[in-house]
Amino acid sequence: MWTIGRLARRHGLSRTALLYYDRQGLLHPSGRSPAGYRLYTEADELRLARICRYREAGLPLRRIAGLLDQPDDDVLGRALEAQLAALDAELVRIRRQQRVILELMGSRDSIGDSRAMDVHRWVEILAEAGLDREARHRWHVEFERLAPQAHQDFLESLGLGPGEVAAIRAGCRA
Repeated sequence: MWTIGRLARRHGLSRTALLYYDRQGLLHPSGRSPAGYRLYTEADELRLARICRYREAGLPLRRIAGLLDQPDDDVLGRALEAQLAALDAELVRIRRQQRVILELMGSRDSIGDSRAMDVHRWVEILAEAGLDREARHRWHVEFERLAPQAHQDFLESLGLGPGEVAAIRAGCRA
């Protein structure tokens, strides 16, 4: 049996978090000590491990509650796919913000100090690595063939507009 403090420490949580999970119906103690302290079983610990893992994936607690009580791989798969799609959309939004910030800063030198990449810097890196125009085209063709959506995301991350992205992708498929 685990005490609330010991179980919380094992998972890097506060005692308050476990009390909150109890109030939300996610994790109830399986018993009480003679002094009235909450006690958790190994099964409770495994349930908490699942809760923590789903939280790491960014799933909201109300969604986690449904997943814990409905151990269906299809339901879990759909929930994770939806979370992944939401993350992809957030990444697009964040990349757009990066570009706007760099534009507002007005200095191409600033891009070197950030994690943002623009098309000019990317071409420069590939050229320095020895890839000429034809080799870069082959690289894009393979990227498009093997991971078309990732290729789309990558091109957008470089700050290319929708028309430029569509033209590059069409050229790769031709």
